[in-house]
Amino acid sequence: MNHDGSDIFGVTLPQMREIVAEGLKGGDWCDLYFEQTVYNDLLLRDGIVASGGFHLDYGCGIRVLNGEKTGYAYSESTDMDSLRSAAKAATAISGHPGSISAGGIRPEAPELYCMKHKWSDADKKALCSWLEKLEAAIRQKEARTRKVIAMLSFSESEVMMYNSLDELSSDSRPLGSVTLTAIFGDKGRTEQRSVSRSFRCGSEMLDEQLISTLAEEAVRNLDDSFAARRPKGGRMPVVMAAGASGILLHEAMGHAFEADFNRKGQSVFCDRMGQRICRKGINIIDDATIPGNRGALRFDDEGVPGQKTYMVQDGVLTSYLHDRISASWYGVRPTGNGRRESFRYNPIPRMRTTYMESGSDGSLDDLIASVRKGIYVDKFANGEVRIGEGDFTFYVKNGYLIENGRLTMPVKDINIIGNGPQALADIEAVASDLKIDDGTWTCGKEQSVAVSCGIPSVLVKNLTVGGE
Repeated sequence: MNHDGSDIFGVTLPQMREIVAEGLKGGDWCDLYFEQTVYNDLLLRDGIVASGGFHLDYGCGIRVLNGEKTGYAYSESTDMDSLRSAAKAATAISGHPGSISAGGIRPEAPELYCMKHKWSDADKKALCSWLEKLEAAIRQKEARTRKVIAMLSFSESEVMMYNSLDELSSDSRPLGSVTLTAIFGDKGRTEQRSVSRSFRCGSEMLDEQLISTLAEEAVRNLDDSFAARRPKGGRMPVVMAAGASGILLHEAMGHAFEADFNRKGQSVFCDRMGQRICRKGINIIDDATIPGNRGALRFDDEGVPGQKTYMVQDGVLTSYLHDRISASWYGVRPTGNGRRESFRYNPIPRMRTTYMESGSDGSLDDLIASVRKGIYVDKFANGEVRIGEGDFTFYVKNGYLIENGRLTMPVKDINIIGNGPQALADIEAVASDLKIDDGTWTCGKEQSVAVSCGIPSVLVKNLTVGGE
């Protein structure tokens, strides 16, 4: 992509300087966010790919900041008249004029997207055939398959950002996702499994290995799911499996580390910076630099290079997740967490890939063996979190009773209830098996953005299990 944007957006650097100067009539900061996203999807149902979609999104968002006030406007056209009108709308907030710093800086950023074959060049018949092979693989593995619904979605986004520091950056972001729902029936009972994979790469992700992986995950331990019962509830230790259990870390703790919640005094961690919040040896990270990962970003949506941010180091809270506004308020550097759903939205602090590093307390088996009576959680489903108090409730899709250090009865239809800061403080053991989950995680916080999460197996000594 040409750095002056003329190839896609038809706007030169001098013209962007003119628009920013117009914005600075109403504040002390102005930035521009240009975007072109081409999105496609294909849906397989009842054995055939019967529907598909195509969507093109194009435009520019203009933000003007004046202290705590934000003026934001966008245009679905990037001709100069439309951009001037949007800039004037954003300057509707009153304030003193600023100025543009000279220099034309182009920030450095890591190469993170592994796109060997562009989605726009992919053979649509071959994509349909791949989905059909996926269904066939599931039915071949499991005779109790009643229905398979599979969606393939893929997009290519070109973004360009310019601001009143005269910083110009651009990014070409691919994203491919497969979401699969399979319904199984046995003796009048049904079980539903949902599995997914998502990567910032091209159509090369759709290989035979991915078909095998998704099909195997869809049917794994299906007999246990049919046999699962609701256990007795109460307060007990909970062992969380590596990988997808990271959604609890994202929801119950990660959001509370986002700087806007803390700046406004809404987070339980707003006065805990520099304090110990969990046992020594625990490190919690939000990372944009994992190549090919769904949460990877060369630049955030404010033009800040992608980076790896330690929120908790050795059990101590060391950083919030900052956009430019919160970083300025706290007097620190932005962490590259300014994100937005599209050019129609203002950027706010958001996570990317949130995970806990591996610990030194052995394996998953060691954690289970240390529990006399408790619950092992394989996967969480949807949950609710109250940022201010940190209280959470998560539904458990799959799990087992732990009795005398062994997994026994499979369980289902239970909730795990607790408090984020307390659960963090109650982590007794962290295994050495960190896994980043590559599912189609999407975070909704006023806007929707692609994220990822991960965690090693952990033992939390005391949570409420909602059962019988």
